[in-house]
Amino acid sequence: MSSPPLFSSLPSDIVLEILARVPKRFHPTVSCVSKNFRRLLRSPEIHKIRSLLRKDSLFICFVGKTGAQWFTLRRAENNNPTTEKNRFVSIDLAFPSQTEQEPCVVAIGPEIFFICGSFNPSSAMWILDSRTGTFRQGPSSRADRLCRSVGVVGSKVYVIGIYRDADEMHVESFDVKTQTWELAPVPEDQGWWWSSAPTVSLNRKVCALRVSGNARCYDPRDGSWESLGLATKDKWLWRTGACVMNNVLYVYYARFGLMWYDSEMRLWRVVGGLSHLKKVRSVAMAEYYGNLTFLWEDDGVGVSGEMKEVWCRMIALERKEEGVDGMAEASQLLGSVLRGYRFHHCLSVSD
Repeated sequence: MSSPPLFSSLPSDIVLEILARVPKRFHPTVSCVSKNFRRLLRSPEIHKIRSLLRKDSLFICFVGKTGAQWFTLRRAENNNPTTEKNRFVSIDLAFPSQTEQEPCVVAIGPEIFFICGSFNPSSAMWILDSRTGTFRQGPSSRADRLCRSVGVVGSKVYVIGIYRDADEMHVESFDVKTQTWELAPVPEDQGWWWSSAPTVSLNRKVCALRVSGNARCYDPRDGSWESLGLATKDKWLWRTGACVMNNVLYVYYARFGLMWYDSEMRLWRVVGGLSHLKKVRSVAMAEYYGNLTFLWEDDGVGVSGEMKEVWCRMIALERKEEGVDGMAEASQLLGSVLRGYRFHHCLSVSD
């Protein structure tokens, strides 16, 4: 008997159709299979196929003194040149917990996980199905704890926190497939995680990003860590937006603009071609139909005294041997929010 043909021997268009159906959270693992897979997963063609297969959307949260206000950014149905490509819609997202003010939040596929315990110890978790807009209560964690950082690696949600009446960090993971909690290795550098910080997932690690420009990545396999900090002593180096696309970390700094982390060279580099990008301080970013969505607030001249505008630019990113180049579409005014509200979450979900 002859051996079955290798997957890599299939025509590229068929391979693209297959890879397009792999959930985005598994792309870093698939990229390790071969250089060809890595190239195909970064290609514009695969994003075009994915856009036909599923509906991506962003869930954007603003937080103010009176609570949270949620919006979605979705691609308009039956687009034509006279209509806007994306619709920014306010949604009534009534979080079931009356005691939790600002839960830690991550997304996996079409589901958004709300981990309670940001201010008061809690073991509760709520799960939102973004397709139906309905909440369900998930399994409780092993004990009440304060949530400091939360990240996704594969199909597991990792929660780094402090148990009630404890003086050291603990880590628990929630397996989405088995719907169970279990303990994970404690970070070797515990001091870094005592204060809350936004997190992303990179190279199968949970990375916490400080507003001052520093970052630490926790490896859930053994608890080890590495630093991704910029080589600068400038305490005013404000980070205002971050996301990971194709296992590359992108961070926006008010001083330098959009930057990416070169994990092979272990250094930060500026994304080329975006010198005209407006210098702003309040930014949120996420992946949307293969592009980087760059959102910012504008409360300058001409904006109503009680409101501030929310703007958006879609940026196509291309990895080259010498670096990463970006091509930004025209700015689009999405809508407005009350001036006292600020960006809190920007989550990419897909059906």
